[in-house]
Amino acid sequence: MTSAIELVNVSKIYRRYAGKQFATLKSALLKRSILRDLQPNEAFRALNDVSFSVARGSTVGVIGRNGSGKSTVLKLVAGITKPTSGSVRVDGRISALIELGAGFHPEISGRENVFINGIMLGLSKREVEERFDDIVDFAELREFIDAPVKTYSSGMYMRLGFAVAIHVDPEVLLVDEVLAVGDEAFTHKCLDKFGEFHRRGKTILIVTHSLGLVERLCDHAVWLDGGEKQADGDPKRVIGAYLTAVEQTEKQQMAATTAKAVQSAAPAAPVGDMFQAAEGRWGSREVEIISVALLGPGDEPSFLFHTGDSVSIRLGVQCSQPISDFVFGISVFNADGVCCFGTNTDIEAMTSDRIDGQGDVTFVIEHLDLVEGTYKLDVAVHRRDGAPYDYHRLLYTFRVKSRTHDVGIFRPRHRWTFSPNVRFK
Repeated sequence: MTSAIELVNVSKIYRRYAGKQFATLKSALLKRSILRDLQPNEAFRALNDVSFSVARGSTVGVIGRNGSGKSTVLKLVAGITKPTSGSVRVDGRISALIELGAGFHPEISGRENVFINGIMLGLSKREVEERFDDIVDFAELREFIDAPVKTYSSGMYMRLGFAVAIHVDPEVLLVDEVLAVGDEAFTHKCLDKFGEFHRRGKTILIVTHSLGLVERLCDHAVWLDGGEKQADGDPKRVIGAYLTAVEQTEKQQMAATTAKAVQSAAPAAPVGDMFQAAEGRWGSREVEIISVALLGPGDEPSFLFHTGDSVSIRLGVQCSQPISDFVFGISVFNADGVCCFGTNTDIEAMTSDRIDGQGDVTFVIEHLDLVEGTYKLDVAVHRRDGAPYDYHRLLYTFRVKSRTHDVGIFRPRHRWTFSPNVRFK
């Protein structure tokens, strides 16, 4: 199958605007090379030796973190900018949903802007006239099409730009995170249009953070990170590799956040309502919590879990002399400070007998039935009357991931049943 888009060993270097500056264009030209003489800290490599191709008639999604080079790829393919090295080849007329309405003039009407923008995108005046009604109806702006564009809301402005670009009827469509241009109904209409383009054998290159969209629409996926291609191929495989890398980074960030919080936790006086207490640590330390570890399946330390995982909270504890009056407790809070769950050994009718020296206390959650989100953990050991030995308040952060985006806090085990006349695909 022939390629509609091909990038071969493409690199793109941008100049940083923090070092030396050229006073005039003449002085820059006299220096002969603007980029060659830059020091490493004066240049930013947005892409580094990236190669991939897009087969004619296919839909390809480019994924990656912010700053990974995704939008730079689209600008190179659109011809907005040129590669520093390597080559970019595109076969067919392009329409780019990148900077929607970039050619609109605010002082003139939407009608006039449709004609100007359409001609800028390669249509003749007659072609714009033939498609004008479809463009206006798609943008849902029939009542406002003769008003100056400066009176449009940002959503109206973007919808009109989207409608013009999508009706150019290109052979190659470039899409850069433009599905937030309207309400949910308009978003579905945009997705339907992409589906129509795909059925008609158009080539689509889409940059997005919506992994579900890539899985649903794309035949192929490319993962960029730090300006370099990490993987390309089947969308599910590429997305799986990307999510694994993202989770690893999140684990490292949360480990650093937790270590910093524990290290800098200032001694604080306990308050009557623990739910209102600020982050910190307090207590007499007659019994001390010397370590806290969150363990996932396989007893591997982690700060990131998936809904339904088995999770263990292991406390390393010690005391300098035997103590008989003690209670261990844990509480889980969401990012809004709502207590999702809390319990202790006293609530669960465990009567303390003796603790001496150093040991472990492990709290096991067989199924972590929380929805996706960031959570904080309280751990404590105290007397039965509540006097704290060692209270760690909101010092441990962990994250729960899920491909099912429920709302709320708790995700109970559940199932659906339907009568025979109610069917789903």
